[in-house]
Amino acid sequence: MDAKSNNLNWFEIPAADIKRAKAFYENVFKIDMPEQEMMGMKMAFFPWEMGSGKAAGGLVEGPMHTPSQEGAVIYLNANPDLQTALDRIEDAGGKVVMPKTSISEDIGHMAFFIDSEGNKMALHSQN
Repeated sequence: MDAKSNNLNWFEIPAADIKRAKAFYENVFKIDMPEQEMMGMKMAFFPWEMGSGKAAGGLVEGPMHTPSQEGAVIYLNANPDLQTALDRIEDAGGKVVMPKTSISEDIGHMAFFIDSEGNKMALHSQN
């Protein structure tokens, strides 16, 4: 791997109900997530710009994608202050399981939540 490349290239968040999961993330982050069906899966994509060099990903409903609170945790960018997104989680159908917590002055803050599908997820921001 090239030292200048991203460690993360693509991510998929499992969804039992793509419509419910899409509504949850659109409400929490105040974004639009376009939908598409491909390879027998239903998908909704986080905003991303082709050629930006940034990691991209989305929500996926399919036979190989089972929501879980076990395994890898994805930290979603909630800059400038994750508290804004965190405050929307419960109204959108999720549950905050760790409030905004300082990591360090240099790294910023983090929080954990369970999304509408039952996945354990995290937020990160500098403030």
